[in-house]
Formats: sequence, structure tokens, C-alpha cells
Amino acid sequence: MIDETDDPLSRHIEHLIYETNRLGLGGRVTASHLTSMHSMDNYYVSKLLPLMAESGIQVVCNPLINIHIQGRHDIYPKRRGFTRVPELLDTGVNVAFGHDCVMDPWYSMGSHDMLEVAHMGAHCLQMMGMAQLEEIFEMVTSRGAQVMQLYGYGVEVGNPANDVILQASTILDAIR
Repeated sequence: MIDETDDPLSRHIEHLIYETNRLGLGGRVTASHLTSMHSMDNYYVSKLLPLMAESGIQVVCNPLINIHIQGRHDIYPKRRGFTRVPELLDTGVNVAFGHDCVMDPWYSMGSHDMLEVAHMGAHCLQMMGMAQLEEIFEMVTSRGAQVMQLYGYGVEVGNPANDVILQASTILDAIR
């Protein structure tokens, strides 16, 4: 985890970028949560995003716990507690969804269901268009595999045949 805070002055991601570059770890570092970015000034984030992309840092957003934990001390308006997923994707940063806190004191409603994670992420991030839902689906499948460096992942000749069968004819039906 790199940060899980509402503090707009958190600079954990900047330190991670610096260390990733200093140690030559581009493409092998993943930042989890990054919820401070939902509170940061837009101009500051516009400078931070290209640095993240250049460093090769990947991001895992955890929709279920982040919507529950972050912004809870706000009166109104309440922050949603999500890192800036659309902006990260637009900058070329690999973003996956995760499911942190499964049946523990912080989030007792966890189920290990990544389609539930996709459903919550699509709603909370307002990514409901068909192209966006395809991106969301990739965040719980191929983008997550990329974060974990699972090569040979996906339906292609020569790859392992690890299948999950869903009663759905479209990605929308799967996430719904």
C-alpha cells in the first residue's frame, strides 16, 4: 500500500516515483489505493500523472474498501475515496482493481467476487459507457494479470486454459 488517506498533502506517491526511478524498477512497482489523489489539487495531479507513467508504476484501486473508508469524516460534500482512474488510464498508467479487506474488521462484507468489484468501480467512478465497461472488465482480468506479471494470460493459442464461465453474453451482462 502506498497511501490510503484523504490528505491532499500526502506525498507518498512522489517518493515511490523517485525510488522506482533511482532503483531502476520501472514496470515492477505497484501502488495500491492512492486515495490521496482524490483530494489533491487538479493542477498538481496534472504534473504528477506523467511522472507516474514515465516511471512505469502500476496502480491497484480497491473500490469496495475505498468507498467505505475514505471520506467518512467529511460532512458534505463527501469524497468518494477513489484514485483518479480515468486520468491514470488516459496517461498510460496500467490500472487494475483489487479487493482489499475481505471479511475483516475494516470491511466485513467482502466476498472475493471481482465482478462485484467491477460493478462498484463502474458506478463510483461513473464509467458506465460500453467502452468504459470494457476497460473496467480488463481491470479485473488482463490488467490485474499484468500487475502480477502473469505472462501467457488470456484466451490465446498456447496459453493455459484457465476458464471462468459466466452466464452472460456481453461484458455489461457480466458486470451487471
